[in-house]
Amino acid sequence: MAAEGDFLMRYRAVSNKLKKRFLRKPNVAEASEQFGQLARELKQQDCLQYAAFCNLAMARCEQTLFNAPGEALALTDAARLFLLSERENHALRSPGFDEHLQAALNCYSFAIKVYIEMNQPVMAASLCLELGNALKEMNRPGEATVHFQRAAELQTQMPVEALLSLWELASCKILTRDYDGALVVLSEMQMMCQERGLQLPGTNTPVGAFMDIVAKCEISRVLLLMLLEVCFLLLIIISLMACQEKDIDSLKSLQTELWPLLSAEQNHLLHLVVQERITPSGQGV
Repeated sequence: MAAEGDFLMRYRAVSNKLKKRFLRKPNVAEASEQFGQLARELKQQDCLQYAAFCNLAMARCEQTLFNAPGEALALTDAARLFLLSERENHALRSPGFDEHLQAALNCYSFAIKVYIEMNQPVMAASLCLELGNALKEMNRPGEATVHFQRAAELQTQMPVEALLSLWELASCKILTRDYDGALVVLSEMQMMCQERGLQLPGTNTPVGAFMDIVAKCEISRVLLLMLLEVCFLLLIIISLMACQEKDIDSLKSLQTELWPLLSAEQNHLLHLVVQERITPSGQGV
């Protein structure tokens, strides 16, 4: 409580300096610096949410000074502090209403907006990815999808980075069991590789990173199609035979052999395919 009282007293003291007085303009630059110093001290004391509020006050000062880079940086610092505070609450299993998470989302949103207005889509996309990854790690893949989608949209001039963002989007859709949506995203990725990727002269075959992404997309699309039972395409002949004959032992053996060759998302899909063969959806356990 002493630390809280000291924070409020110092915060108000700096805020009072911003009040307009007769024939005297407030020193906004000095107030911004003091809010920043208070934020650093509070962060060292592990008073994360108070430090975040100071960063927000600093952002408002930088906005008044028309210093967009400073505003964006202060907003980003505030967002990260609110997010870290939310994670600590979850780790301690403290009851709450995700208020720190909501504050973090708002700060990220404003920082992204400032970077877009500054014509810096790369910085805006990096914050979208940072937020998307944080939400995914917090077991909120459904909420993360919009941020990965936004990152890809901001990375139109960087096809490889856009494809990686779309891969994260597809991964989140798989985690939320939106298999149709994941299939659409993977198909879009494959088209992007063919249209915008480096290709061998005189062919439509992508090379380098684009070729690797195409291969990952093709495998995941086949597994999704198998899971959705649109049709049984060939992954390899044994997988087709095992599924058609409902040879569970062969399918499990195939899963073991393929495990080190597939990504985490692809192994998850293959696991779901095997489970669907063992216990079809809609049937009792």
